[in-house]
Amino acid sequence: MKFKKILIANRGEIAIRIARTCRELGIETVAVHSTADENSLHVKLADESVCIGPAKPTLSYLNIPSILSAAEITGADAIHPGFGFLSENKEFAQMCEKWGLTFIGPNIECIEKMGDKIISKEIAEKAGVPVLKPIAVNGRSDEEILKNVNEMGLPVLVKASAGGGGRGMQKIEKIDDLLVTISRLKTEAKAGFGDDTLFIEKFVTNPRHVEVQIMSDKHGTVLHLGERDCTVQRRFQKVVEESPCPVLSEERREEICNSAVELAKYVNYDSVGTVEYLYDQDEDKFYFMEMNTRIQVEHPVTEQRTGVDLIAQQIIAASGEKLKYSQEDIKFVGHSIECRLNAEDPKTFAPSPGQIIHYHRPAGLGVRVDDFIYSGYNVSPFYDSMLAKIIVTGSDREECLNRMTRALKETVIEGIKTNRDLHLMIISDEDFRGNNYATDFLVKKLK
Repeated sequence: MKFKKILIANRGEIAIRIARTCRELGIETVAVHSTADENSLHVKLADESVCIGPAKPTLSYLNIPSILSAAEITGADAIHPGFGFLSENKEFAQMCEKWGLTFIGPNIECIEKMGDKIISKEIAEKAGVPVLKPIAVNGRSDEEILKNVNEMGLPVLVKASAGGGGRGMQKIEKIDDLLVTISRLKTEAKAGFGDDTLFIEKFVTNPRHVEVQIMSDKHGTVLHLGERDCTVQRRFQKVVEESPCPVLSEERREEICNSAVELAKYVNYDSVGTVEYLYDQDEDKFYFMEMNTRIQVEHPVTEQRTGVDLIAQQIIAASGEKLKYSQEDIKFVGHSIECRLNAEDPKTFAPSPGQIIHYHRPAGLGVRVDDFIYSGYNVSPFYDSMLAKIIVTGSDREECLNRMTRALKETVIEGIKTNRDLHLMIISDEDFRGNNYATDFLVKKLK
């Protein structure tokens, strides 16, 4: 292995996940942390740790000079960004390269092109992948925008090009709401992402959110590891993910996975990544939405079905080595579901920071838990509210759902509020179990 020491530019469960794989590969790790995360588990599990600033993310986990300095003083030769924070930041990737560090992710050109939601759609269309053609907002007058939207037809989605994780997005059902929403989203996008570029696309009324896991290297190898269904969402933020998608026919599954491979080949992708689609259940058609040039929160469901360590393959690809897999080597076994356990009020969904008095994680056959919390841990108000991911695997979807019910009921977190009972409601819901739902599932169920 080319890398001797990897700095993990992240926190929480993904930092722990990366550290564990590095240890199995014989690679030393450096954890960076804010002052608020001094006692975090990812700091304790790494070989070394460096404090990079105060609790506020812009002063620590988004502080590029501090992270690069930590890499220099510890002698790291590569940086793994995890997901969120700087994971899709082309300037960070460029600075790593300038400092002689390997950025564990795709080449900078891919980050730049596929990270732009407007440009990526144009590229996808050229690659022969079906797309919902967007309307660019910036540079158009209010009159032009209103005219274009009326021609497209309501409802539509207004999206921030630099957005992600459900942020910077708003559904419009009334034309009178359009311009004021655009103004608000521009302000929010500029503040949150440093880019106020917006676009508008047609809203599919009965969609599933389906994504395909891609794995590539610098030698032309491009593979898919099947698809995931991420349809259960709240405010465009994923809540439950599963693999395989239970409503795709084998013919459509093959088409959507192959289209992701062709797109990755077209852009010379050379890392682990995800191609996301909207699947129109009424028309049995799929449309490219975006490409995530990083590891995904929900990657464990793919790992559980295939037995492939995606973090390891990401590191191997970044090192310049050839992946040891061919498409024929990827075997899919059973069904897997992931529930994101968050620190939030189950009624208002407001974050619920504070001290965890007692924590008991579930266990048993087919149960995996990716977490970073423990009894006595103080949940910070400064970061994402996700505490843990409960992933279960079974021989089929029914066994998987029953196993998840058991695992959720075994999960105990005292001292703060969580969304555990929301997950129990979802898993037991007749429409969810019967596959009679779309991305508005929780909107309908939580009325």
